[in-house]
Amino acid sequence: MTKHPAKPARPQVGEVPSRQTEAYVTALDLPRDELSEAMRAYLDTCDEKIGFVPNVLQAYAHDNAKLEAFAALYNGLMLAPSGLSKLEREMIAVVVSSRNRCYYCLTAHGAALRQLSGDPALGELLVMNYRAATLSRRHRAMLDFAVKMTDAPDTIEESDRAALRSAGFDARGIWDVAAVTAFFNMTNRLASATDMRPNAEYHAQAR
Repeated sequence: MTKHPAKPARPQVGEVPSRQTEAYVTALDLPRDELSEAMRAYLDTCDEKIGFVPNVLQAYAHDNAKLEAFAALYNGLMLAPSGLSKLEREMIAVVVSSRNRCYYCLTAHGAALRQLSGDPALGELLVMNYRAATLSRRHRAMLDFAVKMTDAPDTIEESDRAALRSAGFDARGIWDVAAVTAFFNMTNRLASATDMRPNAEYHAQAR
């Protein structure tokens, strides 16, 4: 089994890391829980496949049950069969995270978007202003819905769902757009509340 390194310590007030990428996991001092065999194997698989354990998983590892729940929900939404492609799900993740100014998710999912699209410029556009990107009608409708749901969820009405149907989304696709949007609004807020920091490796990926 891979032995994971200890989490970097959070700098004291007034101190900064020698480089901004040499950061701690979160601002909270939460000791790692005694993880189940399944969760230890899950973290080992991440380490083997991508070369590191994402800090969001390191953060959740303070509570085995919460890590299991988070991993199951993330994998179900982002990796399992869906009405959306993996690229479309990452597009939603980045644009929602842009609206919420979530440093962790913009960095991690910006890297995933660059890798899946093969287009670093698209990744930067969606991080900064998706409306400046050249997008298909389907993708513009999808991201418009995700942004409205993020900024003003109480104003979503039938005309918004109708716009998605007109752009080619069926009922499953509309559900999946909403579910991915809702998930990243949750993770953005938790990451911001705990000052979660992205792994340094994300910054250089697919540049």
